Amino acid sequence: MSLSLLSRYAFFAFCVLFTLATLPFIEHEWLWPFTLVTGVLSLVGLLDLLQTPHAVRRNYPILGNIRYLVEGIRPEIRQYLLEADGDKLPFSRAQRSLVYARAKNEGADKPFGTLMDVYQAGFEFIGHSMRPAPLSDPSAFRVEIGGPQCRQPYSASIFNISAMSFGSLSANAIRALNQGAKLGGFYHDTGEGSISPYHREHGGDLVWELGSGYFGCRTAAGLFDPERFADQAQNPQVRMIEIKLSQGAKPGHGGILPKHKVTKEISETRGVMMGEDCISPSRHSAFSTPIEMMQFIAQLRELSGGKPVGFKFCLGHPWEFMGIAKAMLATGIYPDFIVVDGKEGGTGAAPLEFTDHIGVPLREGLLFVHNVLVGLNLRDKIKLGASGKIVSAFDIASVLSIGADWANSARGFMFAIGCIQSQSCHTNKCPTGVATQDALRQRALVVPDKAQRVHSFHRNTLKALAEMLAAAGLDHPAQLEPRHLVRRVSDSEIRLFSQLHVFLKPGDLLKETIEADFYGRMWEMARADSFEAACGW
Repeated sequence: MSLSLLSRYAFFAFCVLFTLATLPFIEHEWLWPFTLVTGVLSLVGLLDLLQTPHAVRRNYPILGNIRYLVEGIRPEIRQYLLEADGDKLPFSRAQRSLVYARAKNEGADKPFGTLMDVYQAGFEFIGHSMRPAPLSDPSAFRVEIGGPQCRQPYSASIFNISAMSFGSLSANAIRALNQGAKLGGFYHDTGEGSISPYHREHGGDLVWELGSGYFGCRTAAGLFDPERFADQAQNPQVRMIEIKLSQGAKPGHGGILPKHKVTKEISETRGVMMGEDCISPSRHSAFSTPIEMMQFIAQLRELSGGKPVGFKFCLGHPWEFMGIAKAMLATGIYPDFIVVDGKEGGTGAAPLEFTDHIGVPLREGLLFVHNVLVGLNLRDKIKLGASGKIVSAFDIASVLSIGADWANSARGFMFAIGCIQSQSCHTNKCPTGVATQDALRQRALVVPDKAQRVHSFHRNTLKALAEMLAAAGLDHPAQLEPRHLVRRVSDSEIRLFSQLHVFLKPGDLLKETIEADFYGRMWEMARADSFEAACGW
């Protein structure tokens, strides 16, 4: 028995043993109060082990109740948490409380107005209409993904589960997420760890993310294996294929799963050796130029039976994405979708320097990609997704208003299945069973209960989005435009997003003479035959 297991159950075991040992001597006046207390605590611990909603109590009987006692008074300490939390954790407790409330179908309405400083620079809001629209059905908030070269287009929800791999997450976490996706009719991105048996149990829609390690479709040398890819990609549950170029948490770095988390199941799922760190290279071996990348996309589309194929990346050098865009024009091959990841996103562990100082934030990256596609008359052929610290209905609305067609969330759905952001994911000692391969720890995560919470979080978030849209006089998220989003830029000035940012017009980058602005200079530097810049400026 491990020291970790002993420490988690030590107090419960002490209470049980003390109660049993002192029962024969209960007639002693000084002893019976202690026996009574430990007896009650033993009963509490037993109930903790048997109940299903709270993973922390199942993993930490008796002691885990302290967390829920504190959570019970959260309305009174909410202001303190907002002021004290700051940037010490990747996400504020107030936002986590919002997710928990929606996942549990609890009311998220709060009295006494906003706690945000509406006069602080950076405050954002959506303008409302004098004539609000009737409330729309959130189940109709979907987007058709699949360009002219796709034979099996997919109707996706505008809010989906972002990439999180089996291995990083536990088997029960994957089961809960996928069952929730099945209940709610939205998709579950596999992450680059391939498709595990747990992704398939409940039949929820999958987007297979193909990283540089080609897990699930790799040769012994770690290269791409077309036959193994086709075997998995043609499964009806796999609805789209997503090539991962980079991720927001550590763009240009590659992923790593520590060897102590590489179980036999993960080894078989990914096609890697046990006893070794599972490392994804920082770049792909299947292509080395933008043109080769387009050819790889065409190959995957054919091997999958004509399903939508796209790629995900965090923007870095602007000319490199423009090089990809030039390759689209040169080859006539277009991805069906692009998911823009922001540097502020990422649920996996990453070096601090990468987390803080590598990559472009989501909105700037999304706006750039949207503008390039508009400027090349390609925007109607390619759908855009967005991911990076997206949790609330306003988060979704804000990215849709500047160019995205849909949004993905990782941490929001992690919170829905019980993540308390203990930041122990890499240690294999997650207290809620979400990010661990420890069989006993993940037993605390009860799949049917957490799957329902995933479904409820998705449903209630889209309901909140429908209410925001109606207040703005809109019927569907596709109607959101930059003019609907407003930002305070100083103590005395607010501006519409349509005034804050440059928005290219259709065909602007195809003109014989391009203005020597930022987009024009980047276009001159871009190359279809190489990711390197053609010239400096």
